Amino acid sequence: MKNYDSIIFDLDGTLWNSSETVAEAWNTALAEGGHSLRITGADVLSHMGKSMDVIMRDVFGADISDKAVADFLEMLSAQEIKHIEEKGGVLFPELEKTLSLLRENYRLFIVSNCQKGYIEAFLKAHKLSEYFEGFMCWGDTMLHKGETNKRLIEKYSLKNPVYVGDTEGDHASAVFAGIPFVHAAYGFGEVSGADYVIDSFAQLGVIFGGTRA
Repeated sequence: MKNYDSIIFDLDGTLWNSSETVAEAWNTALAEGGHSLRITGADVLSHMGKSMDVIMRDVFGADISDKAVADFLEMLSAQEIKHIEEKGGVLFPELEKTLSLLRENYRLFIVSNCQKGYIEAFLKAHKLSEYFEGFMCWGDTMLHKGETNKRLIEKYSLKNPVYVGDTEGDHASAVFAGIPFVHAAYGFGEVSGADYVIDSFAQLGVIFGGTRA
C-alpha cells in the first residue's frame, strides 16, 4: 500500500443517497416558482454528479437564460439545504464506523459538484463534522471537479491523496488532479480503469485501515 496521507470523498453516491430528500426540495422550489414540472428521486439520481448549472439546463432546456438559472438556483439551494438539515439522507452502511477507523491514519476531506451549503447540511444532519478536516465544492470554485480537487489539495498541502467517487466524472476529476481513484461501485455510476474498486463503503477500512505502510 502506498503511503497515502489523505482521502478525499465525493458525496452523493459515495457517502450517502439524498435523492428523495432532494426531490422534495426541488418540488417545493418548483411550486414556489410557479412551475408545473415535478420530479422524483429517480430523476434526481439521473443528474447526480453534475454541477448545478448543468442540471438546471438539463431540466429546463439549453435555452434557459443565465439569469433564470441563477434565480431558480438560489431558490432551489435554499430549499435543498433546509430539507437536508431537517431530514438528512440515507447513509451507506457502516459509514461512520469506517470514517472513524480511517481518521486514525488519514486526513479526510470532501469534494463535490454541489452548491454552497450542501456539504454543511449533510454534516449537520448526520453529525459527521468531526471526521472531516475540510471540504470544497463547485459552489465555492465555480469550476469543474478536477480543478476543485487541485485547489483543495493545494489549500491543505496534501502530499499523497486518493479520491473516492462513484462516477466516471469523479474518475476524470482524479485523473485531472493527478491522484489515484477508488471507484465506489455500490454508488450511482460505472467506471473503468480505477486504481481500486470497492463494493461497500466498509471495504475502505480493509484497503486503507490500520497503520500506513
